[in-house]
Amino acid sequence: MTGPSQRTLARAIAYDGVGLHTGVACHAEFRPAPPGTGIRFVRVDLPGQPEIPVSPRYARTDTDQIRRTVLKNGEAEVHTVEHVLAAVSGLEIDNLVVALSAPEPPEPPDGSASAYVALFREAGLVEQPAPRQYFQVTEPLRHEEGGVVLAAFPHDGFRVTFTIEYPNAFHGTQHATYDITPETFVKEIAPARTFVLERDIELLRAKGMIRGGSLRNAVVVKPDSVMNEGGLRFEDEMVRHKILDFIGDLTLLGRPARGHFLSIKSGHASNVRFVQRLAATAGALGEAPDRSNGSGAISLDITAIERIMPHRYPFLLIDRVLSLEPERVVGIKNVTINEPFFVGHFPGHPIMPAVLIVEAMAQCGGVLLLNRVERPAEKLVYFMGIDNAKFRKPVRPGDQLRFELTLLRLKQRICKMEGKAYVDGDLVAEAELLSSIVDRNP
Repeated sequence: MTGPSQRTLARAIAYDGVGLHTGVACHAEFRPAPPGTGIRFVRVDLPGQPEIPVSPRYARTDTDQIRRTVLKNGEAEVHTVEHVLAAVSGLEIDNLVVALSAPEPPEPPDGSASAYVALFREAGLVEQPAPRQYFQVTEPLRHEEGGVVLAAFPHDGFRVTFTIEYPNAFHGTQHATYDITPETFVKEIAPARTFVLERDIELLRAKGMIRGGSLRNAVVVKPDSVMNEGGLRFEDEMVRHKILDFIGDLTLLGRPARGHFLSIKSGHASNVRFVQRLAATAGALGEAPDRSNGSGAISLDITAIERIMPHRYPFLLIDRVLSLEPERVVGIKNVTINEPFFVGHFPGHPIMPAVLIVEAMAQCGGVLLLNRVERPAEKLVYFMGIDNAKFRKPVRPGDQLRFELTLLRLKQRICKMEGKAYVDGDLVAEAELLSSIVDRNP
């Protein structure tokens, strides 16, 4: 979907400060970029000044990367980028290079996005000779994990509905809906400050986080009040800031979002997984993935899968790969009544065995792994372990299983992947898989 002209900054502009979590000083320079560039971070402090495009491909969802959005390309990494990206998205900036002298951008002095908004406005915005490419939600999509619910619906515009629930916290339950325009973002969303519950401060410090945090750049929430002088800027400031973070995370789509997005209690990790599902689903729903940001995702039919995987009937349990990237794969299995295991599991009440759901999930991950090695026809993937396996709903004939696997770690030939299986948007199974790549004929 195309729209008005793309935009970038009229001139380069710089900003200095310290990172919210690292407390490390950072010099950030925001540079105009040509049409089609998208948003890109550059680590000017690293050899070769590596680039990290803002794309689902480079987003991390590791469990240790809590309370922040992390992008990584090879050994180059940037994190806590959500406030910068929210300001970029809120002002409808399409093309921008953000050059950083440290892994974490400087946190604005008040913990909101207003300083970035003022900075970009000072530099000026200019239109470019290319139409804006939107990410348009064309069909409803629902994502659940651990009590968090995220959804996307078709909508002619950009609307966000968000609910937060923090028990025993001041104004701990809040709900808000906004139609996001530059005017609404600047007035209602950008001034909302980041916040932390008082009871979480010591835990976060023990994890080496919020080293650059203070009452100047964060709201500290107690059970019956906030610690900051002057109180809150808005009665519902916390949910507004969660919307700010969510807008920043949606920027990872690589294109301005169009749709109604709903979140109940989501954080950065679940936001990123939701964005990755949206991006992968775009191809399945008939919208060509945007390749201008370098994501390079490809799809594989069953013939291509058979060229990679050694499995054959009756044990080839994936039918198609919708999206294959260096560290992530999305595939499907169409479950029919003709599956041989339904003969005995169970007569009159057919249910796909949980062990075969995990096997199909692992095969999908195997496509990712074997696609990364040289001479895949000479290799096999062996299961080594399964951790944190959970089976939430039965899978029956007529269901379509959708597998989403993310590579967490690959060291030499040992890898760890996070896998999830969905049916009609509902999470039915999940597990962490440990595998080894071995020679087929040692």
